[in-house]
Amino acid sequence: MSTAAVNTGISPLVRDLVALTKPRVTLLVLSTAAVGMGIAPGTLGPVRALWMLLGTWLCVASANSLNCFIERESDKRMRRTSNRPLPAGRLDPALARAFGLFLGVVSLPVLALGTNLVTSVLGLVALVSYVGVYTPMKQRSTFALIVGAVPGALPPLMGYAAVSGELGAKGVLLFALLFLWQIPHVIGLGAFRREDYVAAGIRVLPAVLGAERTRLHAVAWCLLLVSVSLLPQWLGWTSWLYLSVAIGLGAWFTSATLRPSSAANLTQWGRRVFFTSLFYLPLLFLALLIDGWA
Repeated sequence: MSTAAVNTGISPLVRDLVALTKPRVTLLVLSTAAVGMGIAPGTLGPVRALWMLLGTWLCVASANSLNCFIERESDKRMRRTSNRPLPAGRLDPALARAFGLFLGVVSLPVLALGTNLVTSVLGLVALVSYVGVYTPMKQRSTFALIVGAVPGALPPLMGYAAVSGELGAKGVLLFALLFLWQIPHVIGLGAFRREDYVAAGIRVLPAVLGAERTRLHAVAWCLLLVSVSLLPQWLGWTSWLYLSVAIGLGAWFTSATLRPSSAANLTQWGRRVFFTSLFYLPLLFLALLIDGWA
């Protein structure tokens, strides 16, 4: 019996297709797109805002589904991904590929017609760069860390463009914040799950550079992130409220990366950096929204 035949009921099949989209990651991405809409000058209206979020969800879900399809063999060698629908043999790879392509094809006209062409083009760039460049590069070069941060940082810029019809300085700054945040975030995850990534043949910094050099990279990128996070105040876009939150969060995040990292405690260090990053970004973006930056 083929692996595709394992899914004989509709509910298990739907559940596995939804799992391909990585719902938790997609929800985080949608929240950053919503921040972009909330910060952009002007209003989008509830209907167009829903179209924008739907189109963004389709785009991100497509990228994640195609990523799962491409990495199905390496996912078998990682404990945290071995039970995903494709490596576990619950889903036909051809169906997963068709599903991912369908979502991607639909997402672009939804973004173009629901918002504007600029947003749709940004969605296309994010989709192609994530699936076509970042995903295959992960097993070849640690530079994939930088390449992958580009599509990951585009959703808030998409949200900004959906409202304003252009990129704009504030939209670009949102992109920069998310781009820079992803570097220490992914470095922390790579250290936390180092054994899994080594087993899958993915070239993460902790597996290639060692503990101390990995920590130095994380510290450098975190300091750059904190510096950029202070620009809204320096440019006169925010008040002391945002500034105080940005300084406090920046000190907290930086302190997590500065703690000693050795081969013996690399996992513990990575776990600390990774989970600190998960709180840092939403709190920083929330401060931007509360401050009334518009």
